[in-house]
Amino acid sequence: MFQANSDYLKLPGSYLFSTIAKKTAAYQKEHPDAKLIRMGIGDVTQPLPPAVIKALHKAVDEMGAAETFRGYAPDLGYEFLRHAIAKNDYRARGCDIADDEVFVSDGAKSDSGNIQEIFERDNIIAVCDPVYPVYVDSNVMAGRTGTYDEAATRWSNVVYMPCTEENGFAPDFPDRVPDVIYICSPNNPTGEALKKTQLQSWVDYANKNHAVIIFDSAYEAYISEDDVPHSVYECDGARTCAIEIKSFSKNAGFTGLRLGATIVPKDLKDHNGQALYPLWARRHGTKYNGAPYIVQRAGEAVYSDEGRKEVRAMVGRYMDNAAFIKSSLKEMGYTVYGGVNSPYIWLKTPDAMTSWEFFDYLLDRANVIGTPGSGFGPSGEHFFRLTSFGTKEASAQAMERIRSL
Repeated sequence: MFQANSDYLKLPGSYLFSTIAKKTAAYQKEHPDAKLIRMGIGDVTQPLPPAVIKALHKAVDEMGAAETFRGYAPDLGYEFLRHAIAKNDYRARGCDIADDEVFVSDGAKSDSGNIQEIFERDNIIAVCDPVYPVYVDSNVMAGRTGTYDEAATRWSNVVYMPCTEENGFAPDFPDRVPDVIYICSPNNPTGEALKKTQLQSWVDYANKNHAVIIFDSAYEAYISEDDVPHSVYECDGARTCAIEIKSFSKNAGFTGLRLGATIVPKDLKDHNGQALYPLWARRHGTKYNGAPYIVQRAGEAVYSDEGRKEVRAMVGRYMDNAAFIKSSLKEMGYTVYGGVNSPYIWLKTPDAMTSWEFFDYLLDRANVIGTPGSGFGPSGEHFFRLTSFGTKEASAQAMERIRSL
């Protein structure tokens, strides 16, 4: 388990988005009249879908009546929600996932940080670079470090797989065979997504090397291209090598409600032949009391006919924003990626600015807040992430401000 020693200090001083929040707050304090446009943290801005609000009200009323009151939720999730997830997100796509292989949680971030607990401490972890910081931080905090390479500023038990312009932001197989492989597609932060053939090659690689893929599908609702899979289980053989983490935050606006799920097939085993389903079930039951009943009912409403329509409209508005931001930046001469299968725009910083220099430049000169690419890993340097989660009006204003620089 995590030991508060000097080795831990080799992680960044604070979580990336906490650093952004502190720098922004300091700037706002010095410039109280500045009208900031926030395009950094990936938080949604549209209200919850009406079908979700209706389900929340109904569930609250049930909690207020003795005959329908609910106490602790089942630690693995209510059957009504597990069934809805398995049926609509997996079996409807031809994926062989049973209801009881769905573990309901309070969000993909929590599960991304906690899933490492079912693996051995000396396991080799492979992550894309740039990468969602939780993958690396949670493993280092758990002691999965090996030795520290001062020159490379990284731990030997964490293998970085560069995702760059040269390889189309798709990771290549690492030189060292890992035990656990983190893949996020569509990717945060680059916004790029793996094609079906690319993801299949990773599934084949994992099965051949007895590795486990942890597949983060938080942004699958934004996929627009037919050859990009929504789930790793669309690939042959994924049941024997992959765990999938899904989120309600970005597709249905649940960032404030908190709801997610992790899929662990019963026939999945690690390199020692240890079945991972009972380990995650034990961990989940021991350390978690379940997502609230009212939130799980809200999650169920996402799959109703009304909910589906409203969610598609919500995602469509964000993707219209993404297309607008991407085309605007291209017109200004920026090199831009993402924005097709995800709500993230990944742009090259101008004039060889570092990521944090460009952060300060945009904040000071345009009052626009983004995310420095270097905060996601070494290969993110000289790149910058913008989100399309703002309003149409705010996005348009931000582009005008950047255009005037």
